[in-house]
Amino acid sequence: MSYDYTGSSRRDILKGIALGSVALALGEGGRSATAQAGRGRKLPRTTAGSAGVSPEAVAAFIDAVNAKVGGLHSFMLLRHGQVAAEGWWAPYAPALPHMLYSLSKSFTSTAVGFAVADGKLTVEDTVLSFFPSEAPANPEPNLAAMRVRHLLTMNTGHDKDATGPTTAAKDGNWVKAFLSLPVEHQPGSKFVYNSAATYMLSAIVQKLTGMTVLDYLTPRLFHPLGIESPTWETCPRGINTGGWGLSVRTEDIARFGQCYLQKGKWNGKQVVPEAWVSAATTKQVSNGDGGESDWTQGYGYQFWRCRHGAFRGDGAFGQYCVVMPEQDAVLAITSGVGDMQAVLNSVWDHLLPGIGSTSADADESALKEKIASLTVPPPPGKPVSPTAARVSGKTYRFEQGSLRSASFTFGGDRATIALREDDSERKITAGSRSWVRGEFPRDIRAIWPATRPAGKIAARGAWTAGDTYVLRLCYVETPYVETITCRFAGDEVTLARKMNVSFGQPDAPPVTGKAV
Repeated sequence: MSYDYTGSSRRDILKGIALGSVALALGEGGRSATAQAGRGRKLPRTTAGSAGVSPEAVAAFIDAVNAKVGGLHSFMLLRHGQVAAEGWWAPYAPALPHMLYSLSKSFTSTAVGFAVADGKLTVEDTVLSFFPSEAPANPEPNLAAMRVRHLLTMNTGHDKDATGPTTAAKDGNWVKAFLSLPVEHQPGSKFVYNSAATYMLSAIVQKLTGMTVLDYLTPRLFHPLGIESPTWETCPRGINTGGWGLSVRTEDIARFGQCYLQKGKWNGKQVVPEAWVSAATTKQVSNGDGGESDWTQGYGYQFWRCRHGAFRGDGAFGQYCVVMPEQDAVLAITSGVGDMQAVLNSVWDHLLPGIGSTSADADESALKEKIASLTVPPPPGKPVSPTAARVSGKTYRFEQGSLRSASFTFGGDRATIALREDDSERKITAGSRSWVRGEFPRDIRAIWPATRPAGKIAARGAWTAGDTYVLRLCYVETPYVETITCRFAGDEVTLARKMNVSFGQPDAPPVTGKAV
């Protein structure tokens, strides 16, 4: 399994949190202690060696993910409740939130756990009991038998993921659409990964509490753990999407994992009910025959079981919260990768053997240097080309798609590309030696006709050949990195676009424009 398909929604509700400077470093030394950071405070830092983690193992893990998947966006390793190692691949940074995709599911599960503890429902309640007005007039037996625990364990009885037809409801009533679908199998008899099932959990919580999952979790989980400014997508009727759509920072993922590692405790208080932590992270159903895949080790309540006695929440394109109880460790990762198993293999093969295998006086200089140099690979090429002077200042008109014109300005160590659609124009400024930060509004489709990420970006470019300028855009609050290749020939330019990851076709058809 390369990655999970977490639903048809592509809307990115990404709040404008300032793009901080990239900070890549190991924390300063300190005594090992349970994480006690509260709202507004950073987790305690230590060195890898002081936490009993081999610096060489961390370095080997970094080398492995760079080689196998082209690098990550961030990682944070906790041991004994302290940050033992952390790093961000420039231009990603600690202050930035990141889309979690299906890692959101584990947070929705936690909301259900609170509702159960509050006596608002049980996992044996039928799904139809919460939505009498949306239920079919004559529900089929399998639908009538579907219970909350079937939603939690992805055993709803559907033959395939119900997310597409659920979110396609023309009236925006996703609950009614979900309940109208055929349930081909007896609930509990067939594991099918189903993001719409998690949406239904979110809808149930909102129906019972009068609050969205985000609002319900804020005083119960986010505030106690010090998770600030989370955002969550909603359906057309204002229900958090549940199975995807949450955005938080890397350190927030680590806090969440540490809370689960501590059986729901934080600052000495029981934040998440211990019984729920145990049930949610225990193998509730089988989802395969084990083996070497971390997607066939069993499934709990919106948590995956892993090899090596670990459990995790994860999301499409490489968002992870890996909890390793035997090592008293948590690993938080954000990324934009197509092969999620390769990342976990790197954890087990390189990082895991180094946890608990070193002393406090281990030499960390090489690891610090490696972490300080982490970056998303820029386009390989030269900062200048003779073509730049010839095309700089020119405007090219396009007859294909929604793009009307594009102009290029090259000067010094920067390039500015202006894209015009009808009466709207936006500019992207890219550095040749460093990333340049900016913002790309949602209303610009330009080269790409399909819905794409919008929001904060960082751009860098290079001349990969005498006539070819390549622009790389990191949508730094998302998994997405876009590469736009601009090939100049005579009085024409051809633009080709490719995304690093995609639920569909990552390439857009090239478009050619002629100089005005």
